Amino acid sequence: MPLLRPMQRPRAGLLAASAVLAVIVAVAILAPWISPDDPFVQHLAERRIPPVWHAWFWNDPRAGWAHPLGTDKVGRDTLSRLLFGARISLLVGGVTAAVSTMIGGVLGTVAGYLGGRVDLAASFLIQARLALPVILVALTTVAVFGGSLAMLVVVLSLLLWDRAAVMTRSATSQLRTLEFVQAARALGCSDLRIILTGILPNLLGGLAVIATIELGNAVLLEAALSFLGLGVRPPSPSWGLMLAEGKDDIFFAPWAITIPGTALFLLVLSTSVIGNAVQAGDGG
Repeated sequence: MPLLRPMQRPRAGLLAASAVLAVIVAVAILAPWISPDDPFVQHLAERRIPPVWHAWFWNDPRAGWAHPLGTDKVGRDTLSRLLFGARISLLVGGVTAAVSTMIGGVLGTVAGYLGGRVDLAASFLIQARLALPVILVALTTVAVFGGSLAMLVVVLSLLLWDRAAVMTRSATSQLRTLEFVQAARALGCSDLRIILTGILPNLLGGLAVIATIELGNAVLLEAALSFLGLGVRPPSPSWGLMLAEGKDDIFFAPWAITIPGTALFLLVLSTSVIGNAVQAGDGG
């Protein structure tokens, strides 16, 4: 059997990013079974216990395997909150990416295929959306209507659809002039059938790339809103909320910041690397 050509070999970066994302997804799903403690229970007598490596390098007698990643300022287990926090980040990011990509994809495809006034109206909506600062609009909306998980998903989904709309509108306007679309029209195929069977398959690759990008953006926005106190409400173990709760202890318990910050960094970085690899054709 011939060896794969160099361009066919998966890159180490893509494999590493996929492995990291797979681990995060796995621990999020298995959190209720692998979590060592209840993420909501407070143990005031065990506040600010350092991670286990403090026992190795600094001989700290408080550190140990009872709380491998330490505890926060009210004695909650950091590892347990980190595992359950992955659920919130992935839920917000995944649902937001799916809904926003669907909204933008439908709008852009219809506008690019029909053209005319529909395209002008869609272009106006896209330009109006691009003129709005995402974080300020999200802050204002969540502050007015509340910071529930459902509200976060709705707000972010309505703010992150523009990239998908721009891509699908441009691609569809080019695809509709190609011979296979003209042939389908000549055969009497309906516009809906042409879009679903002829145009949409050519857009799926680009939409997959955009979905991975929007997943990372949604995770960061959720973390930022939670950090500012306008996202997920306490005592939910959101990674952004963990950062907000640990900022006051940055000099006394720096692990309260570095551990959720590292998890957030790895999640966003892995989705970004996978999106770039798919866009470059490495995922095929």
